[in-house]
Amino acid sequence: MIDAGWQDARRVLIVRLDNLGDVLVTTPAIHAVRQALPEAQITLLASPVGAQAGRLNPDIDDVIEYQAPWMDPWHQLPLDPAREQAMIARISDGRFDGAIIFTSFRQSPLPAAYLCYLANIPLRVAASLDGPGSLLTTRHKHPERMMHEVERGLDLVGAIGMGTDDHRLRLVIPNDARDEALAALAMRHVDRSRPLIVVHPGCSMPARTYAWERFALVAQHLVEQDAATIILTGVEQERALTERVRQQVAGMARESVFSLAGELSFPGLCAMIETADLTITNNTGPMHVSAAAGTPVVALFALTNPPEQWGPWQVPHRLLNYDVPCRICYSRVCPFDHECLSLVTPAEVVAAARELLSGRTAESIAPRLAESAI
Repeated sequence: MIDAGWQDARRVLIVRLDNLGDVLVTTPAIHAVRQALPEAQITLLASPVGAQAGRLNPDIDDVIEYQAPWMDPWHQLPLDPAREQAMIARISDGRFDGAIIFTSFRQSPLPAAYLCYLANIPLRVAASLDGPGSLLTTRHKHPERMMHEVERGLDLVGAIGMGTDDHRLRLVIPNDARDEALAALAMRHVDRSRPLIVVHPGCSMPARTYAWERFALVAQHLVEQDAATIILTGVEQERALTERVRQQVAGMARESVFSLAGELSFPGLCAMIETADLTITNNTGPMHVSAAAGTPVVALFALTNPPEQWGPWQVPHRLLNYDVPCRICYSRVCPFDHECLSLVTPAEVVAAARELLSGRTAESIAPRLAESAI
């Protein structure tokens, strides 16, 4: 049964202020809110990156972008109290009945709770190990065991009586985004009878990044030995990276490697991943996009974070890393030699890719291609 107060909520603010993947793994919990309050207006407060996923979620009615200073790991935001005061005023104008604040294991919800408190939101729920005082009207504590981030989100909304049996990641890709992806492939005369593999070599956290030279070797082997076509993806700032990877691929194999960094919209990127037979990526947003799109994924998963908490959700995948004494360091920049990833050879990545590709028969691929053309 939904907790008292929440039963009558008609305007709900969902707060998830970190990254793209964080918003995606929260979507089953957001779906639980939608099922519990089918008539409510649900608004997502998210970072500019995370907001992209919110706009492709049918359970969300509106999205507010907010670059919170407590979610600024590289200290790029200038001191500007007026920015925060303007956001408080904007949230206050929304006249929300309740705020559900999602954070990962190492994040405190209290700055966001204070934001909602100042915006006059009467109901405020979050999981907190800190002493929240009056900032939270419902303080939840997760069980003391390892939980996937999807499960942590569901556990939080369960604390106020909201649940769902549908635990899939929610990401609805528009048909025009599918057209964008197919047009990009057609422009490059990509032969769709060959395996199509998205390789995403970038990541905002250097400690989670597999060496670009090794991504190039992986692409080389998959083109030469498996007749694959490689699509390199990334944001505008990663054009130089993906072009470096492409140029490192030697000989004729380079003609089957295409860089689309900065050329696809976010929905277009999602559609490209949906169309592909496989994604190879670091532990970053496209890993979770692949899970949401149902595309198998090879994840070069640095042990900065627990794989049990952040691995791909409900999709065929392989997590590649080597155990190291400094595992689960939560570092943004590795102080050592990236050994949890550097010990992973390109041959191991290729072998994992082949394992997953072997489960993608022509019969299973054809219906997805037909859907993508709708």
